Amino acid sequence: MTRADGSPIQVLVVDDEPGLAELVSMALRYEGWQVSIAADGSSAIRRAHENPPDVVVLDIMLPDIDGLEVLRKLRDTRPGLPLLLLTAKESLEDRIAGLAAGGDDYVTKPFSVEELVLRLRALMRRTGVSEDTGASKIVVGDLVLDEDSHEVFRGGDEITLTATEFELLRYLMHNSRRVLTKAQILSHVWNYDFDGRSNVIELYISYLRRKIDAGRTPMIHTLRGSGYVLKPPR
Repeated sequence: MTRADGSPIQVLVVDDEPGLAELVSMALRYEGWQVSIAADGSSAIRRAHENPPDVVVLDIMLPDIDGLEVLRKLRDTRPGLPLLLLTAKESLEDRIAGLAAGGDDYVTKPFSVEELVLRLRALMRRTGVSEDTGASKIVVGDLVLDEDSHEVFRGGDEITLTATEFELLRYLMHNSRRVLTKAQILSHVWNYDFDGRSNVIELYISYLRRKIDAGRTPMIHTLRGSGYVLKPPR
C-alpha cells in the first residue's frame, strides 16, 4: 500500500513508551511505510507541522499535553488527517470520547501489532490516502507489477521477468523509496543469511536494470555502502 504517486505512506507515531513506539515503527517500516516518532504532544505537533504525515498513531496518555488536545490541534491545521488512537483506558465512555474528539479508530492497550497494522490499512483505504489500483497491483511511478498474473509493465510496455527477477522487483516495489541492505534482500528473496553471497544480488540487480531501466529514466539506484532503492523517476 502506497500513496497514489507510488511513494511510501508517511506515519507519525506518538507514544511516550520508547519500546512500544519502536515496536510499532518496526512493524510499519516492514510494510514499507516511512515512520517518525514523537514522545510527547509538543514534539508531535511540531513534527506534524514540519513533515505533514498521511496518518497519525496517537497515544491518548502523554506526559505534557493530553492526547485529545493534541488531536484537536492536529485537526485544526489538517481537518482530514486520519488518526488512530492508542488508549489504556477500557471504559466505553473513554473510547467514545476519543472518537467524538475526532479519532477515526482506536486500539486498546495491550494490543496486537498485527491488528494495529490491519486497522491502519483499513483506515487508509477509507480515507483515500492510498491509490486503490486493485489488490494484486503494485504501482510505483510508471512501473506496474501484478502479483496475481505476474505481469510487469513500464510506461505501458510489458516486461518479461524470470521468477527470481519478479520476486526481487516485487520486494523493491513494496519498499519503494526505502533503502534495502543486501542482507535484507538476501533474507527476503533467497532466504539466505548474509554470508558472502552479495554477488548474487549484484547480478540480479543488473538483470533488472537491463529490463526495467534500459532506455528510460533509472528507477533502481545503488547507495554505495548501504544497499539499493527503487523510486519513481522525477
